Amino acid sequence: MKEYEVLVEEITPCGGEQHARKSILEIEAESPEAYVEENRRYPVLEQLQNQNGDTVVITGDSHGYIVRYTFTE
Repeated sequence: MKEYEVLVEEITPCGGEQHARKSILEIEAESPEAYVEENRRYPVLEQLQNQNGDTVVITGDSHGYIVRYTFTE
């Protein structure tokens, strides 16, 4: 298991990114993908690496609700 710091941003269609509800978690997981698979509310839309090398997993539904997980080792 690896340790990660995870920034979880919950974005709604009304508030957009400016009013996202943010929380920071410290977790242990096999991988970012495994953590999201166990804890997600919505299907995975995209997975990428940001410029810092962090793994970003974006989930969402077809109504504009998005949860973005940013994993830092």
